[in-house]
Amino acid sequence: MGKQNVDDFQSQVSELLIRHRSVLDVMSKIQESAARINRSLTKAITECGCAQVVAKKQTYDPQKNLQENKILMETHFSGPLCEHCRDVMTAEMGKNLFYLSALCNITDIKLDDVLRKEAERLHTLGVFNLS
Repeated sequence: MGKQNVDDFQSQVSELLIRHRSVLDVMSKIQESAARINRSLTKAITECGCAQVVAKKQTYDPQKNLQENKILMETHFSGPLCEHCRDVMTAEMGKNLFYLSALCNITDIKLDDVLRKEAERLHTLGVFNLS
């Protein structure tokens, strides 16, 4: 399969979404798919064991600048995911994108515009994007 762009993906979602066309259904499916992403990562950690969470208080030195402190910040995630867990995570993330695209279709918003505007916002805010 060739490289698919965001507009093609959004069009494909529009063609395929039949059962859950109500905005209420799509909103609940987005939430459900996000929970399934969390659950699949939890299972990778607690059942498979291919990944770990090693968490502690984040280190931040007020004497250093933001770039220097960025190096000190931890993700608390230690992997890598095994092939099976990576496949499950990828599938769950794909479902989430499917329903996000469906919501874009319902609200007449182009997913590509969402990505472009968010990228512009991130570029403008730079390291001050503390979301």
